[in-house]
Amino acid sequence: MTERAFQEQYAERYSYCYGCGRLNEQGLHVKSRWEGEESVCIFEPAPYHIAFPGFVYGGLIASIIDCHSTGTAAAAAARAEGREIGAEPAIRFVTASLHVDYLKPTPMGTPLELRSTIREVRGRRTVVETFLFAGGERCVRGELVAVRIPETMEPA
Repeated sequence: MTERAFQEQYAERYSYCYGCGRLNEQGLHVKSRWEGEESVCIFEPAPYHIAFPGFVYGGLIASIIDCHSTGTAAAAAARAEGREIGAEPAIRFVTASLHVDYLKPTPMGTPLELRSTIREVRGRRTVVETFLFAGGERCVRGELVAVRIPETMEPA
């Protein structure tokens, strides 16, 4: 996975998100890339991303699934249109809904691997399914409904 992350290609005005914004110094800096038809993100929780000793905080898991999945929706739309993610007019998505199933506790001390696929595209709406693995074990399943933002939501 040597190509630039989806989130590194966002226009500056879209690069302040706490989860994935490259310009947010305090953010999580989620980075996603294509690996065939799946998007992949490797995220290493910090020691303070803890729920209780030995396990990752579930809210953090939901956040990284959220940003990885909306990035996947944007990358898939750009791919379908045959253009770069950062090309104008910008292709960006926001979360309409996020459902997270915690299948087993997610252990600390190992990188988290997120793998996503596009399940449905209907107009401005894209459904992304994401699985989170820790140490090769499937720990979480997420389903995100992303909606392409209208031009009226463009940041100044």
